[in-house]
Amino acid sequence: MGHKLDRATTGLISLITGAALPGVALAAQPERWELNLQPAVTPVAEKIGSFHDLLLVIIITITVFVAGLLVYVMFRFRASANPNPSRTSHNTLIEVLWTVAPIMILVVIAIPSFRLLYFSDKAADAEMTVKVQGYQWYWAYSYPDAGDVTIESRIAARTAEEATDGKIRLLSTDNPMVVPVDTVVRVIVTSDNVIHSWAVPAFGVQKYANPGHANETWFKAEKTGTYYGMCQQICGSDHGFMPVEVKVVSKEEYAAWIAQQKAQAGIPSTTTNVASASAAATAN
Repeated sequence: MGHKLDRATTGLISLITGAALPGVALAAQPERWELNLQPAVTPVAEKIGSFHDLLLVIIITITVFVAGLLVYVMFRFRASANPNPSRTSHNTLIEVLWTVAPIMILVVIAIPSFRLLYFSDKAADAEMTVKVQGYQWYWAYSYPDAGDVTIESRIAARTAEEATDGKIRLLSTDNPMVVPVDTVVRVIVTSDNVIHSWAVPAFGVQKYANPGHANETWFKAEKTGTYYGMCQQICGSDHGFMPVEVKVVSKEEYAAWIAQQKAQAGIPSTTTNVASASAAATAN
């Protein structure tokens, strides 16, 4: 219910702002006093939100039940009302109930949890691949489908004074990762030195970057815009200055951006079969 209300509120705000500013794309970033999850823009994030709501209902129900039971027991069996307390030490029915009930609750939680883990694990039909490599303390993004175009992404605004021209302190980068909208993107994550963690909350994505090992995740951004995250594994003195910025653009804008990157890197502009390139990237 809370997730639906939150989505409805978000939709209303988006409708109002969209009518006033039709050319502005969505931007997802942490907000002051934010209590809920960031608005989901991928199927994985939507499922995480639904699972979160289910857990919230279960947790609140258990908390209210236990708190109510404690209050009832303290009042009903207080010393003044029960000068001669019961010495009962065994009750088969109660013992069966407090064994079976937690098992059933865990089953209710486990089934959607395993479904979500399976769904978010690997992309079955990836349309493109991006290799993410963590360094101390920046990210490098390689596009094997586009002749191994590689960009390095470093923090652009460490201080409030540097946060000019639309930059966001501690979140903006000099070269964001760029991907097309409505495209299944396989992300292969690794590290050059210590353990990092590549995460974008609005995508429902978080993957450890381990040196000498490749981890895989995926996302399909369904809205254009700029989305932010951070390295979520303490990795040294500048861990707090290692943001993730992903820019989701139209497929035409993405093709133009790739062509520009190829021209700057001196890579021949050739057409690559996305499916075969993704398979080759995974094999490597």
